[in-house]
Amino acid sequence: MEYSPYQEEVVQAALRGENSIIWLPTGGGKTRTAVYITKKHLETTANAKVAVLVNKVHLVDQHFAKEFRPYLGSTYKIAAISGDSNEKDLFGCLVKASDLVICTAQILENALINMEEEKHVELTDFTLLVIDECHHTQKESVYNKIMGRYVEKKVRKEGNLPQILGLTASPGTGGNKQLDKAVEHVLQICANLDSVIVSTKEFTPVLQKVVPRPKKQYDIVERRTLDPFGDHLKAMMLMIHEYMPPTVSRSLREMGTQEYEADVVELEKEGVKKENRLIAQCALHLRQYNDALLINDTVRMVDAFRGLDEFYNSRKTKLLDGTDIFLQGLFDENRVELKQLASNDRYENPKLAQLQCTLQEEFNDENSRAVLFSKTRRGTHCLFDWVNSNPELQRVNIRAGILTGAGTGANHMTQNEQKETIKHFRTGILNLLISTSVAEEGLDIPECNLVVRYGLLTNEIAQQQASGRARAMNSVYSVVAEEGGREMRRELTNEYLESLTAKAIDQVQQMSPSEFRRKISKLQKIAVMTRIQAERKKDERKQRYSPSQVQFQCRECFLLVCSGEDLRKIENAHHVNINPEFERHYIAGGQVVLEKSFEDWEPGRVISCKNCGKEWGMEIKFKKVVTLPCLKIKSFSMKTPGGKSTPRQWKDVEFQVKEFDFLEDMSSHFHDLDLDE
Repeated sequence: MEYSPYQEEVVQAALRGENSIIWLPTGGGKTRTAVYITKKHLETTANAKVAVLVNKVHLVDQHFAKEFRPYLGSTYKIAAISGDSNEKDLFGCLVKASDLVICTAQILENALINMEEEKHVELTDFTLLVIDECHHTQKESVYNKIMGRYVEKKVRKEGNLPQILGLTASPGTGGNKQLDKAVEHVLQICANLDSVIVSTKEFTPVLQKVVPRPKKQYDIVERRTLDPFGDHLKAMMLMIHEYMPPTVSRSLREMGTQEYEADVVELEKEGVKKENRLIAQCALHLRQYNDALLINDTVRMVDAFRGLDEFYNSRKTKLLDGTDIFLQGLFDENRVELKQLASNDRYENPKLAQLQCTLQEEFNDENSRAVLFSKTRRGTHCLFDWVNSNPELQRVNIRAGILTGAGTGANHMTQNEQKETIKHFRTGILNLLISTSVAEEGLDIPECNLVVRYGLLTNEIAQQQASGRARAMNSVYSVVAEEGGREMRRELTNEYLESLTAKAIDQVQQMSPSEFRRKISKLQKIAVMTRIQAERKKDERKQRYSPSQVQFQCRECFLLVCSGEDLRKIENAHHVNINPEFERHYIAGGQVVLEKSFEDWEPGRVISCKNCGKEWGMEIKFKKVVTLPCLKIKSFSMKTPGGKSTPRQWKDVEFQVKEFDFLEDMSSHFHDLDLDE
């Protein structure tokens, strides 16, 4: 294996068996250093067993195929497991049979909790844990849950813990703008990973040659002078404001901003809690209009119009009261005018003209490769349509593809689709990737000569990783933004934070070993105490009410549909309703298709409220025998003796949902069987 001198320098602490975080820029060969350390570890440690943890599914395959298998595959047994593999259920057995496992962190976490023998593992089964993109080891992340257990064992002086190796291109400053706070953040990450942080000191010039910094350009766009489409949307929003009580609309911030979105999201929750349908529905619709304004600000007016049009189309058969009739009527009356305004090129978004120039310029060279980052999945689809319908961009032979996160929703990609797209981009079938932040981290994409961040607000870590995708010589990192706009201010802040991160790391590295250890030890003790305290609180919250005291209502029409006693959880993940009476409240729609298969269940049809059409979740077929409705908590509000609430996740509910017991819970479905013999 070939190593550059700076890689040789940063692996020394790990080769001595110390816990360390390797800080190298994107493209600096972090994964290769991990392969080297793993190889040495396997060669020199008795009964060695290594786990490589990643935070995105597509990285499992990438690390396996491109890094670990080529160098270690002939000598050692390597297993690569992600949530999509069927082997994940036998994780415990696989670990026993392998020298090295590469998996998403969640799979290890599940195996640490699961006590069935073939599924269970202990941290002490491993001798080395490699944590990729380890700056995520903070707060509630899965990495931090795993490391939280590790730190607790360490504080309790339990032995046999594995060596830790973290990899990151930037630990960030935790959003802090002062040096002392940034230093605290870096120390906290070191404490969470129980590691020192190492970077190259001797060979910085060599590293800069290997990883050229792209040339950064700000493509500044003047504000739209006239925006009749946006103005018309705002006028309609004002009419909705006037429909609500005056105190409500006064509290909302500026339309067309993230702040306004946050305000109407809160307002919808308030409306649901007070069972004020007028407010809840107006807030829900205002969010749609605000989305349209945000889209109008990023892509084309027609994209913004289409989104609203689809929303109203899907609702017009289910108008329940005066509020619904008012909101639907408002859109229907203005639809034709909105459509006309949206198709008037004179008022089109100037950012698109600028983006077109930037792309044309780079794609004059037919070997160009570019990544265009957009903020939302929907944004990527809008930009994709725009590129494909733009004759100028077709002329320079742009072949675009979309890359977004994996998942099961309408706009999500499956993992296979992700793999295909990346493969096509690598081989040149595609030369422009339009991506959400999924490609910022760790994805091994060929050297791009252009990276464009388009209408994006993120933090300094994402910025560094995105610009790190521009690895070709003389590559360009372009930020398309409005003059004096927020994106511009954020990019400049990020540049400052990037240099602040480096200063903070330097300060941590300058500390004497004893001072560093003292600070880390203190942070670790605080973390353990805080965690124990939080667990206690969580248990108390779970016991606050008995299931019979809790009632569930449809979040849109407030129909009472079931009590907490009707619910059971399967595999600690799926919440199903076992009361046969529940069926009369919903209608089943189209079949749900999931790419992966599961051990005990398969998806059935989508289910929605019979009264208002709100989607509630889906049926699941359990052990091929019984079909049960599986509920999405976000589609309901919860009524308890303490009032109403709108939990975001099932883990936030304030009562204990019983585990599903097939015999006990299903006996009522099979009356004619005498099961008591």
